[in-house]
Formats: sequence, structure tokens, C-alpha cells
Amino acid sequence: MTGPDRPADPAASIQPPDPDPADGPTSNTPSDPDKTPAADHGDPGASAPLDRGPARPGLRTFTVEGRAAPGLFVVGWLSFLMGAGLLFVAFAAGVGQSAAVILAIVGLALVSLGLVAGAGSQTIERRARAAAAVDTASPGPGYAGPSPFLLFAASVPVAILLVTVLAAPLLGLGLDPQGPAGTLLSVVVQALVYVALIRLVVVGTGALRWRDMGIGGRTASELGGDIAWGVLLVVPIVVLTAFVGGLLSFVLPLPDSPLPPSGGTSGLIVNLLSAAVVAPLGEETFFRGFSTTAWARSISPRAGLVRAALFFAAVHVLTVGGTDFADAAGRALFAFATRLPVAFALGAVFMERRSLASSIALHASFNGLLVLLAGGISTG
Repeated sequence: MTGPDRPADPAASIQPPDPDPADGPTSNTPSDPDKTPAADHGDPGASAPLDRGPARPGLRTFTVEGRAAPGLFVVGWLSFLMGAGLLFVAFAAGVGQSAAVILAIVGLALVSLGLVAGAGSQTIERRARAAAAVDTASPGPGYAGPSPFLLFAASVPVAILLVTVLAAPLLGLGLDPQGPAGTLLSVVVQALVYVALIRLVVVGTGALRWRDMGIGGRTASELGGDIAWGVLLVVPIVVLTAFVGGLLSFVLPLPDSPLPPSGGTSGLIVNLLSAAVVAPLGEETFFRGFSTTAWARSISPRAGLVRAALFFAAVHVLTVGGTDFADAAGRALFAFATRLPVAFALGAVFMERRSLASSIALHASFNGLLVLLAGGISTG
């Protein structure tokens, strides 16, 4: 499935860089990276060689000393902590009170600002380390951008905040936030937030280009082949998913559908739009284009594919609930396991075709077929 006209592999095998304190906490690092007070002398000015590696503090160390963007680091942590505190107070005050709602909105805004600032700080820090490093063993470009975990964490409060603000006037018009239209609004906002954050913190900082993420640079015939690959894979993936689900149904409770009941033809169309059009566009941009490419460059293509697939499956069970902890855990495990076949298939077709169109086509076909089957069963 390779060809001479294919663009460069966005997930080319990259050896990970040497361990750096920015990947983990450090301790007792002096301001002078080459010296530390000598313990055997009474003179406080005396010093001895220190063999502790680079002095730049780790991203999980609560210090601004030696950071490339100390101001952004401080803004990120302060905003996050203040926002989390306001959210705690808002929930403790009780849902429905106007003061609690205002506190919750302000808290979400501060948490959003903090996490986005944290992602920006991490990007600047990693770029500074990459620029200072000399790694002749690397066969190509690595990745010096925000962690997909951190950027996803930032997307959650941003999306919740925007949905809350946008849905408020629509509630007066009779919009059911739990119905197909309300779900479509949430999915659209989440997709836009994914793309906006990638544009701001990843593409905007030069960590990755859109083309690196499999977007653009394809001819019409190549795009046709990408889409055909995705569509042709949908049937075996649906069969495998049904097989896994059938086995697990004997020991685990089934989770509720992530989509609301369609209630008719119009609701079915709206659910199809949410699941087979909007969600694939946003999720494939984030989980395949961004996450898989970033991890493929920073660790290895195979490990990046596996990590992104597990991440994708885990994200889709965050809202799974149940009657008690054991029931919720069983439903979440069922949802996680049944999403693994399509998660790995999406990553594999993206890596094989080097095009986001292929994984979008598979994702859209997979979701669309399941929605149609569920709609036919509910109305049959």
C-alpha cells in the first residue's frame, strides 16, 4: 500500500531522546548547574563538582528556576488551582443556585486558561530543550510539542464551558440538552475545540504541520484510495467488535448507548450527523492526526499507535455510569474492550495510508453503520 507519490511518513520511526529532567521531577538542583555547596567544608562559598546532569527543572517540579517560559508556567498553575477551588465551592453550594452557576462558569474559565497555558508552557520548554540538545542518533525530526494527554485535559473544560454558554439561550427555545439536537451541539463544540487547540498550541508553535498530521497534500485519486480503504475495512471491524461484545456480554453488563434515542426519522438523521460526520472529523484530527503522529515521533510508530488506540478507547468510557461502582466499572470495561478493535484499526489505516482521510472514512462508516442498525432495531 505504498507508492512513489506518497508524501513523507508523518510517523517516521524516531528514536526517543536521551532522558531529560523535563520528563520527571528533580530535586535539590542548585542555581549553579556546575557546582553544589561542599558538605565537608565550613566555608559556605566553597563548592564541589556536581554530577546531576542538566539543571533545567522537570515539568512536574514546582519551580520556575531555569524554565524557558516561567511566566506562562506560573499563570497556568495559578489559574488552574483558582479555577478548581471555585468549582469545588460551586458544587458544594448546590446545583441550581445562581451564585453557584456563576462560580462554576468562572471556575471552568480559569481551569481552561490554566490547562491551555500549561500546554503552551510545556511546548516552549520542550522546544528549548530540543534546540539545546545534540542528538546525532536521531534519523529525522522528533516532536517538541504539548502532550496529547495535557491537550485533551485542556479540551474538556473548554468544551464544557462553551456548551454551557451556547446552550443557555437555546434552552429557552425548547432545546433538550439530552436529545439528538443537544448531543449534536456538544459534538460540534468538542470537534471545534480539538481543532482550535491543535491549531493554537501545536501548529501555531511549529511542533507539527497539518501535513505532518495527514491533512492535505493528496491528489484526488489518492484521496479516493484513502476513502476506499476506510470503507472496505468497516465490515470486518464491525463483525470483530460484535464478536468481542457478544463474548463479554456473558460476564459484563452492557453500557447505555452514547447517543440519545432518535425518536423518529429526524432524530435518526441528527444522530447520524453527530456520529458519522462531526465526531469522526474532530476525533480523527485529535487522536490520529495529532496524538498518533506526536507519539510516533517521540517514542516509535508502533508504540505511538498502541498508546493512541488505548487513549482513544479510554476517553470514550469517561462518562459511562451505572447503578453502583461495580456496575459502572463493568459497563466501562465492556465499552473499553469493544472499542479496541476499531481503535487499533483506525490507527493502522492512518499509519499505512499516511492520510487522515482514510481513518475518517473508517470511523464515519463504522459509526454510521452502528447508528443505522440501532435505529432499525428501535423502530422495527
